[in-house]
Amino acid sequence: MTTETNTIQLTTAQAIIRWLSNQFIEIDGQELRVCGGGFGIFGHGNVTCLGEALHTVQDELPLYRGQNEQSMGFAAAGYAKQWLRQRFMFCTASAGPGTANLLTAAGLAHANRLPMLMLCGDTFLTRLPDPVLQQMENFNDPTFGVNDAFKPVVRYWDRICHPAQIIQSLPNALATMLDPADCGPAFLGLPQDVQGWTYDYPATFFEKRVHRIRRQTPDIAEISDAVAALSNASRPMIIAGGGVQYSKAAEELTAFAEKHQIPVVETIAGRANMLATHPLNIGPVGVTGSDSANAIAEKADVVLAVGTRLQDFTTGSWTAFAKDAQFVSINAARHDAGKHMSLPVVGDAKLSLAALDATLTMTAPKTWLESAQQARTKWDAYVADNVSHGNRPNSYAQAIGVVNELCEPRDRVVAAAGGLPAEVTANWRTLDVGTVDVEFGFSCMGYEIAGAWGARIAQAEQEPDQDTITFCGDGSYMMLNSDIYSSVLSQKKMIVLVLDNGGFAVINKLQNNTGNDSFNNLLEDCPTIPQAFGVDFVAHASAMGATAEKVANPTELGMAFQRAKSSDKTYVIVMDVDPYEGWTTEGHTWWEVGTPHVTDNESVREKHLEIEATRAKQRRGV
Repeated sequence: MTTETNTIQLTTAQAIIRWLSNQFIEIDGQELRVCGGGFGIFGHGNVTCLGEALHTVQDELPLYRGQNEQSMGFAAAGYAKQWLRQRFMFCTASAGPGTANLLTAAGLAHANRLPMLMLCGDTFLTRLPDPVLQQMENFNDPTFGVNDAFKPVVRYWDRICHPAQIIQSLPNALATMLDPADCGPAFLGLPQDVQGWTYDYPATFFEKRVHRIRRQTPDIAEISDAVAALSNASRPMIIAGGGVQYSKAAEELTAFAEKHQIPVVETIAGRANMLATHPLNIGPVGVTGSDSANAIAEKADVVLAVGTRLQDFTTGSWTAFAKDAQFVSINAARHDAGKHMSLPVVGDAKLSLAALDATLTMTAPKTWLESAQQARTKWDAYVADNVSHGNRPNSYAQAIGVVNELCEPRDRVVAAAGGLPAEVTANWRTLDVGTVDVEFGFSCMGYEIAGAWGARIAQAEQEPDQDTITFCGDGSYMMLNSDIYSSVLSQKKMIVLVLDNGGFAVINKLQNNTGNDSFNNLLEDCPTIPQAFGVDFVAHASAMGATAEKVANPTELGMAFQRAKSSDKTYVIVMDVDPYEGWTTEGHTWWEVGTPHVTDNESVREKHLEIEATRAKQRRGV
């Protein structure tokens, strides 16, 4: 109700939702709501007030009913990735365990620098009914509860203790989510009584506002230092990270590399910055990389890192590069730009590449590029053989090869924790820019299906005729599969490849590679399981409304995939793969894992010494 001409009386919950529905963003000349809607599971902490407010804006802010709060957060992350962080979804959960279930998803969004807004129930501010259902009492600090656990895994946190607070808090939360340097999840704790309290809000607070993503211009002195370093390079290399896509700088990066004839390698997050066929694309780098990219990485004297946080799978725990290599890091975030004694260029990737290009005159030696391209040719031959099938056991790589051959260039491919991120990174040949989402920032099992559902919701808003394809191991499927049901209910079709190797096979591989016996990873190696048996994934997926079938080999997989492409609803294809054979064995750099310094197991001791011997290559830095 309107109390005066310049104020509007609303509950806190109503005001939050009204404000959200009036925030827009300009994308390529088009104005869209910056919040695409939300994912929600209602409980006593959010249904009566926030639920009432959301009911009135169903068309403006569609609310997708999730099956699990963690998967809702994963779906929101997949949505934000598809929209290149320009739009986000909110997640709402009840007080207590519903909200606690979002913690892992918040960690994923934080690690991957993704926007996500959490509107979560909280206990009563008055404390009059304490202790309430699902309240986590802290005997010595009554202000401290479950919601405080989110502080380490979000970029913005607030507890709304008075309705007027949102006038400051909501713009601050949105500014954080849209800031390229500080992007990440935002959390608002909403006490159940405060959600329903009213306040006379200024009418201007709810006026339409159009936002734009900031593009930070790099410092002239930092550009000058970077130009000087690159000008003196005899073996330069570019690492293209996920930030290249978020800046929409893929064309600028390609043009820069072409002009200066510098070979490019990709991180996991930057896996689709260049087409596989581009002559300057030398392949993925690091632990899950390629022989070709890692071969030039260890020889490069100047490394231009663009839009990457240089995590250990990219750097081989900092053994993939020469110890005296000079890093130049372009990044919107100061924290990432200065890693490992890099010459920092703090700024937007698109603008920073243009600024570098304006004064850089060097061209990489022809012999350096030719050696990189020769290495890439050998790697392509290895991949071609690796994905081929015939008289060998079924493998992840074969399934990847089949899908790669039959999918459309703009179809989106999703993978997450387990063995599939490595196999997709190494074996997938990019058909179009920005079409691969390998979630390896937080390496979250369960993201595969939920993240793909969120990506499909966003993809339906952009490219409705394209498919979202997710590769999922049996372990991840068992951990979080309920968004198959969500996708069927919401009519957001996905193609789900379930590759069953009888347990957690990639960790079993790591266990064996460090000298340990197989134990508690593959079902057959669990001493508490008297007799292992496989799950009927076809029956399970069918029970959730999907079309599902099991195939015996990659040839049948190809035929099933074509049926899935023609289907109008979520389609699940199951294939058994060998847990021991068929792994991509080439292209790996050293990766630091903790191994026992003292053991009675001789094979473990030998592997420990072998692993530690490689540590001599490790760069020292911060």
